[in-house]
Amino acid sequence: MRTSRGGRPRDPSRDGVIRAAIMRLLADVGYGALTMDAVAAEAGVGKATIYRRWRTKQDLVADTITELNGTTVTPADTGSLETDLRALLHAIVDVINGPIGAATQALLSTVPHHPVLGEAFGDGPVGVWCRAFEQVFARAEARGELRPGLAGTVTAEALMAPLVQRWLITGHPVTRDYADEVLADVALPLLRATCGPTA
Repeated sequence: MRTSRGGRPRDPSRDGVIRAAIMRLLADVGYGALTMDAVAAEAGVGKATIYRRWRTKQDLVADTITELNGTTVTPADTGSLETDLRALLHAIVDVINGPIGAATQALLSTVPHHPVLGEAFGDGPVGVWCRAFEQVFARAEARGELRPGLAGTVTAEALMAPLVQRWLITGHPVTRDYADEVLADVALPLLRATCGPTA
């Protein structure tokens, strides 16, 4: 939760700069070594600017996580299931390979030990992606490309699993070419076999 100590009004334009600095530092040094002074230096602002917004490091990181959870992926509406899925998978790849992906990796081992961070993290980027998939499925169902009821099933979870496994477990590169392989070899055949067209 964002907190304020009062005093001179905040300049909202600096929030994005500060959050970007937090993401870079989390990826570089992790939560344990992150300091308010380091954030101020990385963002190019005075320490008072940081403390005017957040009382503690935990508040600062929790607020940043909360903001990011709602902004990682917006599913495109291309008019077909295949191209919607390709666009969504590519967007997920871009997030994984960017500051959000790196910072998420750095935070995963820390979140269980900090309830405030856990609350802010919620379902994290993966949960945001699941909701994006649900939007894609709903549109496909409305077009008659899929039978209703895919959201929340094991089949739906399986579509994203190869990317998440590479990202968080094996450490192998997660690329758009790999996402295209997942789409062609896993996602589309699975959807056609289990949740095919309504007619």
